[in-house]
Amino acid sequence: MIPNEQKVRDFFSRYEALFQNSLGDHPQVDVDAIVASFADYFVESSPVGVHGGPNNEQFHEMIPQGYAFYRQIGTTRMKAGALDITSINDQHVMAKVHWISTFKKQDGSTDTIEFDNVYFLTLASGEPKIFAYVTPDEQAALREHGLIPE
Repeated sequence: MIPNEQKVRDFFSRYEALFQNSLGDHPQVDVDAIVASFADYFVESSPVGVHGGPNNEQFHEMIPQGYAFYRQIGTTRMKAGALDITSINDQHVMAKVHWISTFKKQDGSTDTIEFDNVYFLTLASGEPKIFAYVTPDEQAALREHGLIPE
């Protein structure tokens, strides 16, 4: 087992549960726990560019809006599948998470989108915190599956 592997596995199990709890008819968005999953500053990279920002009040306010968007497009389930963890050093890991998302479409049918995100986590504080992540083109996948307009 690599150093901190169990902490990282537990972290993503909680992260998945936080996402799942934010969906459904009676969502419970635990903004504080979600915000606590991120470092004081973090970076996102995707096909639309690289963006970074502080973990501040504005980020805190954006969390419920993000989950509202997922509910609006019909997201009913977000499941973390395979989790590959690579140790970078004693305080940093890279984790590739295979996400499986299930959607209920307007016509009542269901659809699934699977994708991989790569997360970089620091354990400098003793607990994992996301300081960077790399994603595929989420908007393109949602358009391809008819979940958002072209």
